[in-house]
Amino acid sequence: MTIQLFVGTQKGAFVYSKDDAASTTWSIAGPYFPGWKVSAAALDANGEFVVATSSYVYGAMIHRGKSFEDMPGIDAPPRYKAEQGFKLNEVWAIKRAGKRLLAGVDQAGLFASDDQGVTWYELDGLTGHPTRPQWFPGFGGLCAHHLTVSGDEIWCGISAVGVFYSADAGKTWTSRNQGVRVLIEDENHKEIGTCVHAIVADPEDPQRIWRQDHAGMYRTHDGGEEWELIQNGLPSTFGFPLVRDHDANVLFSAPLDSDQFRYPTAGKLAVYRSDDDGDSWQACRNGLPNDSYHAVLRQAMATDQRGGVYLGNAAGEVYASNDLGASFERLPGSLPRILCVEAFVTA
Repeated sequence: MTIQLFVGTQKGAFVYSKDDAASTTWSIAGPYFPGWKVSAAALDANGEFVVATSSYVYGAMIHRGKSFEDMPGIDAPPRYKAEQGFKLNEVWAIKRAGKRLLAGVDQAGLFASDDQGVTWYELDGLTGHPTRPQWFPGFGGLCAHHLTVSGDEIWCGISAVGVFYSADAGKTWTSRNQGVRVLIEDENHKEIGTCVHAIVADPEDPQRIWRQDHAGMYRTHDGGEEWELIQNGLPSTFGFPLVRDHDANVLFSAPLDSDQFRYPTAGKLAVYRSDDDGDSWQACRNGLPNDSYHAVLRQAMATDQRGGVYLGNAAGEVYASNDLGASFERLPGSLPRILCVEAFVTA
């Protein structure tokens, strides 16, 4: 068994590897896609890697292959039709749903592939949602950045709009933001204007979803019909990433001081852990720096479902824990600004 930690940065991707979950010996390879912004990665149904990159010159691209060493771009990456007037700036999220792949993009929309990422088509029910004219971007853009899937059910997080839900594999969509603080209320569409930063669901009960928002941490037990605030023990309402070790039933977040300052509280990087579904949170600081003012971005945290917790910050530092956050070590290398972190376990 090999654990590969994929780290996408502003200027390429790097891959850390180790032979088993208990080991603390990592090797590093890369950069792959040097000079390209690397924003997302996933495994398809055949076990091949699918990676999203973007360039100011060439736009957004999807790459696929059995290894990171040999990954040409596909011939038909996700693209909006010219007459729609939308620009596809980058792919923020890639999610496997059975044999299907889904890609959340900026400007906000959702694309699907039924051939392992070779060709893509738009799920225009989301792009054409009646509230679309009132959608507005967050600081990072108008991006569809997180997806959870269960059969034909899809939940999609869009900044700075909210969570949308589809019961029919992406044909039609409804907003799911009741109980979440609205940042800027729209006169006609009261259900949007929440700025979701991350969502994660329980694969055993996909109606149980947690979300880190611009203005708080929330939980739902009914697929987003109603959300409740779960802030007990967190130092602020603001943060970006949220991940879960599903086997251990443990949640992890990396709060920041505030939406104004956007750095770890008092410059002390901490991962906050919840063992009780978000009812309470405790700081994990062992091995993390006490003098860090660099944010962990929304895609830059991952778990491997074997006790491993990983995060990378905007300073290009990568930290790893193999004991569910009880202790961390800094991995070798000083990388470019880290945008995404994914953990892959392969035979």
